[in-house]
Amino acid sequence: MGTIHLFRKPQRSFFGKLLQEFRLVAADRRTWKILLFGVINLICTGFLLMWCSSTNSIALTAYTYLTIFDLFSLITCLISYWVMMRKPSPVYSFGFERLEVLAVFASTVLAQLGALFILKESAERFLEQPEIHTGRLLVGTFVALSFNLFTMLSVRNKPFTYVSEAASTSWLQEHVADLSRSLCGIIPGLSSIFLPRMNPFVLIDLAGAFALCITYMLIEINNYFAVDTASAIAIALMTFGTMYPMSVYSGKVLLQTTPPHVIGQLDKLIREVSTLDGVLEVRNEHFWTLGFGSLAGSVHVRIRRDANEQMVLAHVTNRLYTLVSTLTVQIFKDDWIRPALVSGPVTANVLNFSDHHIIPMPLLKTTDDLNPVTSTPAKPSSPPPEFSFNTPGKNVSPVILLNTQTRPYGIGLNHGHTPYSSMLNQGLRVPGIGATHGFRTGFTNIPSRYGSNNRIGQPRP
Repeated sequence: MGTIHLFRKPQRSFFGKLLQEFRLVAADRRTWKILLFGVINLICTGFLLMWCSSTNSIALTAYTYLTIFDLFSLITCLISYWVMMRKPSPVYSFGFERLEVLAVFASTVLAQLGALFILKESAERFLEQPEIHTGRLLVGTFVALSFNLFTMLSVRNKPFTYVSEAASTSWLQEHVADLSRSLCGIIPGLSSIFLPRMNPFVLIDLAGAFALCITYMLIEINNYFAVDTASAIAIALMTFGTMYPMSVYSGKVLLQTTPPHVIGQLDKLIREVSTLDGVLEVRNEHFWTLGFGSLAGSVHVRIRRDANEQMVLAHVTNRLYTLVSTLTVQIFKDDWIRPALVSGPVTANVLNFSDHHIIPMPLLKTTDDLNPVTSTPAKPSSPPPEFSFNTPGKNVSPVILLNTQTRPYGIGLNHGHTPYSSMLNQGLRVPGIGATHGFRTGFTNIPSRYGSNNRIGQPRP
Protein backbone atom coordinates (compact mmCIF):
# COMPACT_ATOMS: atom_id res chain seq x y z
CA MET A 1 0.00 0.00 0.00
CA GLY A 2 1.15 3.51 -0.74
CA THR A 3 1.49 6.47 1.56
CA ILE A 4 -1.79 7.81 2.91
CA HIS A 5 -2.07 11.61 2.79
CA LEU A 6 -4.68 12.71 5.30
CA PHE A 7 -4.73 16.40 4.40
CA ARG A 8 -3.97 16.22 0.71
CA LYS A 9 -5.20 19.17 -1.37
CA PRO A 10 -7.89 18.26 -3.90
CA GLN A 11 -6.91 18.36 -7.56
CA ARG A 12 -8.52 21.18 -9.51
CA SER A 13 -10.05 20.61 -12.91
CA PHE A 14 -8.87 22.27 -16.08
CA PHE A 15 -11.66 24.83 -16.00
CA GLY A 16 -10.95 25.54 -12.36
CA LYS A 17 -7.30 26.31 -13.13
CA LEU A 18 -8.34 28.42 -16.12
CA LEU A 19 -10.74 30.43 -13.94
CA GLN A 20 -8.00 30.96 -11.36
CA GLU A 21 -5.57 32.31 -13.97
CA PHE A 22 -8.30 34.54 -15.42
CA ARG A 23 -8.89 36.05 -12.00
CA LEU A 24 -5.17 36.72 -11.75
CA VAL A 25 -5.22 38.64 -15.03
CA ALA A 26 -8.46 40.45 -14.25
CA ALA A 27 -6.97 41.79 -11.02
CA ASP A 28 -4.83 44.15 -13.10
CA ARG A 29 -6.72 47.28 -14.16
CA ARG A 30 -4.89 47.43 -17.47
CA THR A 31 -6.82 44.38 -18.59
CA TRP A 32 -10.21 45.94 -17.96
CA LYS A 33 -10.04 47.93 -21.18
CA ILE A 34 -9.16 44.78 -23.09
CA LEU A 35 -12.11 42.94 -21.59
CA LEU A 36 -14.42 45.86 -22.45
CA PHE A 37 -13.26 45.86 -26.08
CA GLY A 38 -13.74 42.11 -26.16
CA VAL A 39 -17.37 42.41 -25.13
CA ILE A 40 -17.99 45.16 -27.71
CA ASN A 41 -16.30 43.00 -30.34
CA LEU A 42 -18.63 40.10 -29.67
CA ILE A 43 -21.67 42.38 -30.01
CA CYS A 44 -20.43 43.95 -33.27
CA THR A 45 -19.54 40.53 -34.72
CA GLY A 46 -23.03 39.26 -33.96
CA PHE A 47 -24.67 42.21 -35.73
CA LEU A 48 -22.31 41.94 -38.72
CA LEU A 49 -23.00 38.23 -39.19
CA MET A 50 -26.77 38.98 -39.21
CA TRP A 51 -26.28 41.71 -41.80
CA CYS A 52 -24.14 39.37 -43.91
CA SER A 53 -27.03 36.92 -43.95
CA SER A 54 -29.63 39.59 -44.82
CA THR A 55 -27.56 41.21 -47.60
CA ASN A 56 -26.25 37.86 -48.95
CA SER A 57 -22.90 39.58 -49.48
CA ILE A 58 -19.79 37.40 -49.27
CA ALA A 59 -17.58 40.51 -49.44
CA LEU A 60 -19.07 41.75 -46.18
CA THR A 61 -18.52 38.26 -44.71
CA ALA A 62 -14.84 38.42 -45.64
CA TYR A 63 -14.60 41.84 -44.01
CA THR A 64 -16.35 40.54 -40.89
CA TYR A 65 -13.60 37.93 -40.49
CA LEU A 66 -11.24 40.83 -39.81
CA THR A 67 -13.41 41.73 -36.82
CA ILE A 68 -13.11 38.13 -35.58
CA PHE A 69 -9.33 38.45 -36.00
CA ASP A 70 -9.48 41.53 -33.76
CA LEU A 71 -11.04 39.33 -31.09
CA PHE A 72 -8.10 36.90 -31.40
CA SER A 73 -5.66 39.80 -31.09
CA LEU A 74 -7.38 40.93 -27.87
CA ILE A 75 -7.05 37.41 -26.46
CA THR A 76 -3.36 37.47 -27.40
CA CYS A 77 -2.99 40.74 -25.55
CA LEU A 78 -4.52 39.17 -22.42
CA ILE A 79 -2.10 36.25 -22.71
CA SER A 80 0.77 38.75 -22.94
CA TYR A 81 -0.29 40.37 -19.67
CA TRP A 82 -0.57 36.94 -18.05
CA VAL A 83 2.95 36.03 -19.20
CA MET A 84 4.29 39.22 -17.63
CA MET A 85 2.71 38.27 -14.29
CA ARG A 86 3.94 34.69 -14.19
CA LYS A 87 7.50 33.81 -13.20
CA PRO A 88 9.55 30.85 -14.43
CA SER A 89 8.83 27.59 -12.64
CA PRO A 90 10.95 24.42 -12.24
CA VAL A 91 8.90 22.80 -15.00
CA TYR A 92 9.06 25.83 -17.34
CA SER A 93 12.53 27.14 -16.57
CA PHE A 94 12.50 29.60 -19.47
CA GLY A 95 9.16 31.11 -18.47
CA PHE A 96 5.99 31.37 -20.54
CA GLU A 97 7.11 33.77 -23.25
CA ARG A 98 6.62 31.19 -25.97
CA LEU A 99 2.90 31.07 -25.15
CA GLU A 100 2.31 34.52 -26.64
CA VAL A 101 4.32 33.48 -29.70
CA LEU A 102 2.01 30.51 -30.06
CA ALA A 103 -1.02 32.79 -29.69
CA VAL A 104 0.20 35.06 -32.51
CA PHE A 105 0.92 32.08 -34.73
CA ALA A 106 -2.53 30.56 -34.10
CA SER A 107 -4.33 33.87 -34.75
CA THR A 108 -2.59 34.49 -38.07
CA VAL A 109 -3.07 30.91 -39.24
CA LEU A 110 -6.80 31.04 -38.40
CA ALA A 111 -7.11 34.29 -40.35
CA GLN A 112 -5.49 32.61 -43.36
CA LEU A 113 -7.84 29.64 -43.06
CA GLY A 114 -10.77 32.07 -43.08
CA ALA A 115 -9.38 33.67 -46.24
CA LEU A 116 -9.12 30.26 -47.91
CA PHE A 117 -12.75 29.55 -46.99
CA ILE A 118 -13.80 32.84 -48.62
CA LEU A 119 -11.88 31.91 -51.77
CA LYS A 120 -13.65 28.57 -51.92
CA GLU A 121 -17.10 30.15 -51.47
CA SER A 122 -16.30 32.81 -54.06
CA ALA A 123 -15.34 30.15 -56.61
CA GLU A 124 -18.76 28.54 -56.14
CA ARG A 125 -20.52 31.88 -56.52
CA PHE A 126 -18.91 32.53 -59.88
CA LEU A 127 -20.87 29.58 -61.24
CA GLU A 128 -24.19 30.84 -59.91
CA GLN A 129 -24.21 34.46 -58.79
CA PRO A 130 -27.00 35.26 -56.26
CA GLU A 131 -28.70 38.62 -55.85
CA ILE A 132 -27.10 41.05 -53.40
CA HIS A 133 -29.17 43.38 -51.21
CA THR A 134 -27.45 46.66 -50.42
CA GLY A 135 -29.72 47.76 -47.58
CA ARG A 136 -27.24 47.11 -44.75
CA LEU A 137 -24.08 46.70 -46.83
CA LEU A 138 -22.74 50.23 -46.43
CA VAL A 139 -23.81 50.43 -42.77
CA GLY A 140 -22.03 47.19 -41.93
CA THR A 141 -18.90 48.41 -43.72
CA PHE A 142 -18.60 51.59 -41.65
CA VAL A 143 -19.45 49.82 -38.39
CA ALA A 144 -16.74 47.20 -38.97
CA LEU A 145 -14.19 49.81 -40.12
CA SER A 146 -14.75 52.14 -37.18
CA PHE A 147 -14.56 49.34 -34.64
CA ASN A 148 -11.41 47.78 -36.18
CA LEU A 149 -9.55 51.08 -36.31
CA PHE A 150 -10.67 52.03 -32.82
CA THR A 151 -9.47 48.71 -31.45
CA MET A 152 -6.10 48.77 -33.22
CA LEU A 153 -5.32 52.35 -32.22
CA SER A 154 -6.66 52.23 -28.64
CA VAL A 155 -5.32 48.92 -27.33
CA ARG A 156 -1.56 48.56 -27.11
CA ASN A 157 -1.01 45.02 -28.35
CA LYS A 158 2.67 44.35 -27.69
CA PRO A 159 3.01 40.94 -29.44
CA PHE A 160 1.35 41.99 -32.70
CA THR A 161 3.15 45.33 -32.71
CA TYR A 162 6.50 43.58 -32.49
CA VAL A 163 5.62 41.00 -35.14
CA SER A 164 4.32 43.59 -37.59
CA GLU A 165 7.62 45.50 -37.33
CA ALA A 166 9.97 42.49 -37.32
CA ALA A 167 8.31 40.40 -40.04
CA SER A 168 8.92 40.99 -43.71
CA THR A 169 6.64 43.36 -45.60
CA SER A 170 3.60 42.04 -47.41
CA TRP A 171 2.90 42.68 -51.08
CA LEU A 172 0.16 45.12 -50.10
CA GLN A 173 2.55 47.16 -47.97
CA GLU A 174 5.15 47.24 -50.74
CA HIS A 175 2.69 48.57 -53.34
CA VAL A 176 1.30 51.16 -50.95
CA ALA A 177 4.83 52.22 -50.01
CA ASP A 178 5.63 52.87 -53.68
CA LEU A 179 2.53 55.02 -54.03
CA SER A 180 3.30 56.79 -50.74
CA ARG A 181 6.78 57.82 -51.91
CA SER A 182 5.29 59.49 -54.94
CA LEU A 183 2.61 61.17 -52.86
CA CYS A 184 5.07 62.32 -50.19
CA GLY A 185 7.20 63.86 -52.92
CA ILE A 186 4.29 66.23 -53.59
CA ILE A 187 3.11 66.58 -49.98
CA PRO A 188 6.11 66.05 -47.66
CA GLY A 189 4.01 66.31 -44.52
CA LEU A 190 2.46 62.88 -45.16
CA SER A 191 5.79 61.08 -44.85
CA SER A 192 5.32 60.57 -41.09
CA ILE A 193 2.07 58.68 -41.76
CA PHE A 194 2.79 56.60 -44.85
CA LEU A 195 6.56 56.04 -44.63
CA PRO A 196 8.54 53.87 -44.26
CA ARG A 197 5.57 51.48 -44.25
CA MET A 198 2.04 51.60 -42.89
CA ASN A 199 0.64 49.46 -40.12
CA PRO A 200 -0.52 46.27 -41.91
CA PHE A 201 -3.70 45.95 -39.86
CA VAL A 202 -4.79 49.54 -40.47
CA LEU A 203 -3.90 49.16 -44.14
CA ILE A 204 -6.02 46.03 -44.66
CA ASP A 205 -8.96 47.63 -42.82
CA LEU A 206 -8.87 50.66 -45.11
CA ALA A 207 -8.36 48.57 -48.25
CA GLY A 208 -11.28 46.26 -47.38
CA ALA A 209 -13.60 49.18 -46.68
CA PHE A 210 -12.59 50.78 -49.98
CA ALA A 211 -13.42 47.54 -51.85
CA LEU A 212 -16.85 47.35 -50.17
CA CYS A 213 -17.62 50.97 -51.07
CA ILE A 214 -16.86 50.25 -54.75
CA THR A 215 -19.05 47.15 -54.54
CA TYR A 216 -21.96 49.17 -53.13
CA MET A 217 -21.64 51.80 -55.84
CA LEU A 218 -21.52 49.35 -58.76
CA ILE A 219 -24.44 47.31 -57.45
CA GLU A 220 -26.55 50.41 -56.88
CA ILE A 221 -25.78 51.87 -60.31
CA ASN A 222 -25.66 48.84 -62.63
CA ASN A 223 -26.88 45.91 -60.50
CA TYR A 224 -23.53 44.27 -61.16
CA PHE A 225 -23.66 41.53 -58.54
CA ALA A 226 -20.47 39.79 -59.63
CA VAL A 227 -18.43 42.65 -58.22
CA ASP A 228 -19.34 41.45 -54.72
CA THR A 229 -17.59 38.13 -55.41
CA ALA A 230 -14.60 39.92 -56.90
CA SER A 231 -14.35 42.16 -53.83
CA ALA A 232 -14.52 39.10 -51.56
CA ILE A 233 -11.61 37.51 -53.46
CA ALA A 234 -9.61 40.75 -53.19
CA ILE A 235 -10.21 41.02 -49.43
CA ALA A 236 -9.29 37.34 -48.95
CA LEU A 237 -6.04 37.74 -50.91
CA MET A 238 -5.11 40.87 -48.97
CA THR A 239 -5.82 39.07 -45.69
CA PHE A 240 -3.74 36.07 -46.69
CA GLY A 241 -0.86 38.24 -47.94
CA THR A 242 -0.84 40.31 -44.75
CA MET A 243 -0.98 37.39 -42.29
CA TYR A 244 1.45 35.10 -44.07
CA PRO A 245 4.72 36.95 -43.20
CA MET A 246 3.63 37.17 -39.54
CA SER A 247 2.86 33.47 -39.32
CA VAL A 248 6.23 32.66 -40.93
CA TYR A 249 8.10 34.84 -38.44
CA SER A 250 6.29 33.46 -35.39
CA GLY A 251 6.70 29.92 -36.73
CA LYS A 252 10.47 30.38 -36.94
CA VAL A 253 10.48 31.56 -33.35
CA LEU A 254 8.59 28.41 -32.32
CA LEU A 255 11.17 26.32 -34.22
CA GLN A 256 13.94 27.90 -32.10
CA THR A 257 15.84 29.41 -35.00
CA THR A 258 18.36 32.23 -34.79
CA PRO A 259 17.07 35.53 -36.25
CA PRO A 260 19.05 36.48 -39.37
CA HIS A 261 19.54 40.10 -38.27
CA VAL A 262 21.46 39.09 -35.10
CA ILE A 263 23.78 36.45 -36.57
CA GLY A 264 26.46 39.01 -37.40
CA GLN A 265 26.29 40.53 -33.91
CA LEU A 266 26.54 37.08 -32.31
CA ASP A 267 29.62 36.21 -34.39
CA LYS A 268 31.27 39.44 -33.32
CA LEU A 269 30.57 38.71 -29.63
CA ILE A 270 31.92 35.15 -29.95
CA ARG A 271 35.16 36.49 -31.45
CA GLU A 272 35.47 38.95 -28.57
CA VAL A 273 34.93 36.17 -26.03
CA SER A 274 37.60 33.99 -27.67
CA THR A 275 40.17 36.78 -27.17
CA LEU A 276 39.58 37.10 -23.40
CA ASP A 277 42.45 36.34 -21.05
CA GLY A 278 42.53 32.65 -20.18
CA VAL A 279 40.09 31.51 -22.90
CA LEU A 280 41.51 28.84 -25.22
CA GLU A 281 38.43 27.84 -27.21
CA VAL A 282 34.73 28.65 -27.57
CA ARG A 283 32.68 25.80 -29.00
CA ASN A 284 29.23 24.20 -29.07
CA GLU A 285 27.57 27.62 -29.17
CA HIS A 286 23.84 27.56 -29.80
CA PHE A 287 21.51 30.55 -29.76
CA TRP A 288 17.78 30.64 -30.42
CA THR A 289 14.80 32.96 -30.03
CA LEU A 290 12.95 32.36 -26.80
CA GLY A 291 10.21 34.93 -27.30
CA PHE A 292 9.57 38.21 -29.07
CA GLY A 293 12.75 40.24 -28.55
CA SER A 294 14.47 37.77 -26.19
CA LEU A 295 17.31 35.38 -27.05
CA ALA A 296 18.52 32.32 -25.18
CA GLY A 297 21.79 30.49 -25.67
CA SER A 298 24.37 28.05 -24.37
CA VAL A 299 28.11 27.94 -24.96
CA HIS A 300 31.11 25.83 -23.85
CA VAL A 301 34.34 27.66 -22.99
CA ARG A 302 37.70 25.88 -22.58
CA ILE A 303 40.17 27.80 -20.45
CA ARG A 304 43.77 27.40 -19.27
CA ARG A 305 44.61 25.30 -16.25
CA ASP A 306 45.83 28.32 -14.32
CA ALA A 307 42.87 30.57 -15.22
CA ASN A 308 40.26 31.68 -12.70
CA GLU A 309 36.94 30.05 -13.59
CA GLN A 310 34.73 32.62 -11.86
CA MET A 311 36.58 35.53 -13.45
CA VAL A 312 36.33 34.07 -16.95
CA LEU A 313 32.64 33.24 -16.39
CA ALA A 314 31.92 36.81 -15.32
CA HIS A 315 33.66 38.28 -18.38
CA VAL A 316 31.96 35.90 -20.81
CA THR A 317 28.52 36.56 -19.32
CA ASN A 318 29.12 40.31 -19.38
CA ARG A 319 29.99 40.24 -23.08
CA LEU A 320 27.09 38.05 -24.23
CA TYR A 321 24.40 39.40 -21.91
CA THR A 322 24.05 42.55 -24.02
CA LEU A 323 22.35 40.43 -26.69
CA VAL A 324 21.43 37.12 -25.03
CA SER A 325 19.11 37.56 -22.05
CA THR A 326 19.05 33.89 -20.97
CA LEU A 327 22.55 32.41 -21.15
CA THR A 328 24.12 29.14 -19.97
CA VAL A 329 27.94 29.01 -19.93
CA GLN A 330 29.86 25.78 -19.29
CA ILE A 331 33.47 26.39 -18.16
CA PHE A 332 36.00 23.55 -18.19
CA LYS A 333 39.75 23.59 -17.87
CA ASP A 334 42.23 22.18 -20.35
CA ASP A 335 43.25 18.55 -19.71
CA TRP A 336 46.51 16.89 -20.74
CA ILE A 337 45.66 13.25 -21.34
CA ARG A 338 48.40 11.13 -22.93
CA PRO A 339 48.75 7.30 -22.92
CA ALA A 340 51.87 5.68 -21.40
CA LEU A 341 53.97 2.95 -23.02
CA VAL A 342 54.65 -0.18 -21.01
CA SER A 343 58.33 -0.55 -20.06
CA GLY A 344 59.59 -3.53 -18.13
CA PRO A 345 57.94 -6.82 -17.32
CA VAL A 346 54.22 -7.05 -17.94
CA THR A 347 52.23 -7.58 -14.78
CA ALA A 348 49.07 -9.60 -14.47
CA ASN A 349 46.73 -6.61 -14.40
CA VAL A 350 48.00 -5.45 -17.79
CA LEU A 351 46.30 -8.43 -19.36
CA ASN A 352 42.96 -6.86 -18.50
CA PHE A 353 42.29 -5.60 -22.03
CA SER A 354 39.19 -3.63 -21.03
CA ASP A 355 41.48 -1.04 -19.37
CA HIS A 356 44.08 -0.74 -22.15
CA HIS A 357 44.35 0.23 -25.78
CA ILE A 358 45.92 -2.47 -28.02
CA ILE A 359 47.55 -1.55 -31.31
CA PRO A 360 47.33 -4.55 -33.65
CA MET A 361 50.49 -5.28 -35.66
CA PRO A 362 51.60 -8.15 -37.89
CA LEU A 363 52.99 -11.34 -36.37
CA LEU A 364 56.68 -11.89 -35.93
CA LYS A 365 58.61 -13.86 -38.50
CA THR A 366 60.71 -16.81 -37.45
CA THR A 367 64.40 -17.21 -38.10
CA ASP A 368 63.73 -19.66 -40.89
CA ASP A 369 61.87 -17.07 -42.95
CA LEU A 370 64.46 -14.32 -42.94
CA ASN A 371 67.30 -13.67 -45.37
CA PRO A 372 70.08 -11.22 -44.41
CA VAL A 373 70.03 -9.46 -47.77
CA THR A 374 66.79 -10.00 -49.66
CA SER A 375 64.40 -10.74 -46.77
CA THR A 376 63.18 -13.78 -48.70
CA PRO A 377 62.81 -17.32 -47.33
CA ALA A 378 66.33 -18.64 -46.79
CA LYS A 379 67.83 -22.07 -46.52
CA PRO A 380 67.85 -23.77 -43.12
CA SER A 381 71.64 -23.62 -43.04
CA SER A 382 71.72 -19.82 -43.36
CA PRO A 383 72.66 -17.99 -40.18
CA PRO A 384 70.24 -15.42 -38.77
CA PRO A 385 70.82 -11.79 -39.71
CA GLU A 386 71.88 -9.13 -37.29
CA PHE A 387 69.59 -6.52 -38.87
CA SER A 388 66.33 -6.87 -40.72
CA PHE A 389 65.80 -4.79 -43.83
CA ASN A 390 62.05 -5.13 -43.83
CA THR A 391 59.65 -2.22 -43.60
CA PRO A 392 60.09 -0.41 -40.23
CA GLY A 393 57.65 -1.75 -37.68
CA LYS A 394 56.91 -4.87 -39.66
CA ASN A 395 58.57 -7.19 -37.17
CA VAL A 396 57.32 -5.43 -34.04
CA SER A 397 54.77 -7.15 -31.81
CA PRO A 398 51.61 -5.46 -30.53
CA VAL A 399 52.30 -2.66 -28.08
CA ILE A 400 49.97 -2.21 -25.11
CA LEU A 401 49.22 1.36 -24.08
CA LEU A 402 48.11 2.02 -20.54
CA ASN A 403 44.97 4.12 -20.26
CA THR A 404 46.36 6.41 -17.57
CA GLN A 405 46.47 10.18 -17.29
CA THR A 406 50.08 11.34 -17.05
CA ARG A 407 52.08 14.31 -18.21
CA PRO A 408 53.83 14.27 -21.59
CA TYR A 409 57.25 13.59 -20.05
CA GLY A 410 56.03 10.68 -17.94
CA ILE A 411 55.45 8.13 -20.73
CA GLY A 412 57.48 5.44 -19.02
CA LEU A 413 60.64 5.40 -21.23
CA ASN A 414 64.12 5.60 -19.81
CA HIS A 415 66.13 8.59 -20.95
CA GLY A 416 69.83 9.03 -21.27
CA HIS A 417 72.63 7.08 -23.00
CA THR A 418 72.10 3.31 -23.04
CA PRO A 419 74.69 0.82 -24.30
CA TYR A 420 73.83 -1.20 -27.35
CA SER A 421 74.02 -4.49 -25.47
CA SER A 422 71.67 -3.31 -22.75
CA MET A 423 69.26 -2.03 -25.37
CA LEU A 424 68.96 -5.51 -26.77
CA ASN A 425 68.11 -6.84 -23.36
CA GLN A 426 65.72 -4.03 -22.44
CA GLY A 427 63.14 -4.25 -25.25
CA LEU A 428 59.39 -3.71 -25.21
CA ARG A 429 57.58 -6.29 -23.13
CA VAL A 430 54.47 -7.87 -24.58
CA PRO A 431 52.22 -10.67 -23.29
CA GLY A 432 53.08 -14.16 -24.40
CA ILE A 433 56.82 -13.52 -25.01
CA GLY A 434 59.62 -14.01 -22.53
CA ALA A 435 61.34 -11.27 -20.65
CA THR A 436 64.38 -11.47 -22.97
CA HIS A 437 62.59 -10.38 -26.12
CA GLY A 438 64.84 -8.19 -28.26
CA PHE A 439 64.21 -4.58 -29.22
CA ARG A 440 65.69 -4.39 -32.71
CA THR A 441 65.23 -7.75 -34.39
CA GLY A 442 62.93 -9.50 -31.96
CA PHE A 443 65.49 -12.18 -31.05
CA THR A 444 67.83 -12.42 -28.07
CA ASN A 445 69.85 -15.43 -29.09
CA ILE A 446 71.47 -13.55 -31.95
CA PRO A 447 75.25 -13.39 -31.66
CA SER A 448 76.87 -10.03 -31.11
CA ARG A 449 79.10 -10.64 -34.12
CA TYR A 450 78.41 -12.50 -37.29
CA GLY A 451 80.15 -15.89 -37.26
CA SER A 452 80.47 -16.36 -33.48
CA ASN A 453 79.92 -19.66 -31.79
CA ASN A 454 76.39 -18.89 -30.60
CA ARG A 455 74.34 -20.04 -33.54
CA ILE A 456 70.73 -20.85 -34.19
CA GLY A 457 69.83 -23.68 -36.46
CA GLN A 458 72.31 -26.03 -38.13
CA PRO A 459 76.11 -25.43 -38.13
CA ARG A 460 77.86 -23.77 -41.01
CA PRO A 461 79.29 -26.02 -43.69
